[in-house]
Amino acid sequence: MATETPQKHVEAPLVSVGKTVSYDAVDSSSGAKTTMSVTFQGVKYVTASEISAVKPKGRYAVVTVEVTNTGGKDGGFHPYGKMKWEGKGTAVQGVATMDSTGTQSVDTTYHPGEAVTGDIVLDVPRKGGTVSYYDGTGPASVAFAMPAK
Repeated sequence: MATETPQKHVEAPLVSVGKTVSYDAVDSSSGAKTTMSVTFQGVKYVTASEISAVKPKGRYAVVTVEVTNTGGKDGGFHPYGKMKWEGKGTAVQGVATMDSTGTQSVDTTYHPGEAVTGDIVLDVPRKGGTVSYYDGTGPASVAFAMPAK
């Protein structure tokens, strides 16, 4: 009878406002690996009307990030459908939206050395908590410590 090796729990690097973290990214089409860095520049909590939300509901967080490919191969950062919020006493839930603030989109493939600064609009249940970005099917690649104020 074979025994299974327990899987090692991997924590995503936690980034707070004003800080930068790096993670290993894998291109979903080619399987190539590179290193990406994300700088969490800020967050602003807004109402649906402030961003002209397509399907107004809940509370919105506009997260401003700078994404940079610091590796040697192409790498993607595609937040829509790959971001989840969690907070004390609340189940983990998807929060990505297709809403935009009109800034440059960070949802793209980056060549080595390329960087983009822009906003990601999230539909969060409340202020605070943690928003995690899942680059692939494994554990989260980056976690954002969302301010409660």
